[in-house]
Amino acid sequence: MIPAAWAHLPFFGRDWPRIEAALAAETAPVFPPRDRIFAALEAAGPDAVRVVILGQDPYHTAGKADGLAFSIPAGFPGRLGSLGNIFKELEADLGVTRTQSQLDDWAAQGVLLLNTALSVPEGRPKGHEKLGWDRLVAEVLATLDTRPRAFLLWGGPAQMLASRHLTHPGHLRIETAHPSPLSAWRGFFGSHPFSRVNAWLEARGDKPVAWA
Repeated sequence: MIPAAWAHLPFFGRDWPRIEAALAAETAPVFPPRDRIFAALEAAGPDAVRVVILGQDPYHTAGKADGLAFSIPAGFPGRLGSLGNIFKELEADLGVTRTQSQLDDWAAQGVLLLNTALSVPEGRPKGHEKLGWDRLVAEVLATLDTRPRAFLLWGGPAQMLASRHLTHPGHLRIETAHPSPLSAWRGFFGSHPFSRVNAWLEARGDKPVAWA
């Protein structure tokens, strides 16, 4: 279950046993499913990461969280919420329409889709905010701080952790409100994150991300 490319992080020996026990003791269903908790880290090892999208915590509705931040399994019958707003901004920014809610293709291109908390109890947003996941995210950010990368920091928790653990002057850092329906209008809409990331990548001689 521990992602091999990140297994060297102290978190997995120091903190994960305690968090794992807390998850087992949780009386409510926990999302994403246990085998998908580290899906974002499994999808992209440190050397492969070009872009980081850092959010808040997983969706707290059954069947919606798949372990990649903001990603939703195909066929989910409910509202897209934050992801729907991300798609609206993508269309406004690049003029492309995306309907595929699973974001595996982004992860395969070196986009690390990570939340500041990797689990949530059903119906309790931010319910695991203080479980200790921030220690893992801090170590991931410190690992990625070794060379310039693009960071989309969506929401206060993401920006706070980044301010503490990202020091490389070469990063592209785009900080906006979270794309949640409750906050997207506070600066997420109109931020043009996708074109700005691609322009930065291309200026460095790197391939742009195929967001569509």
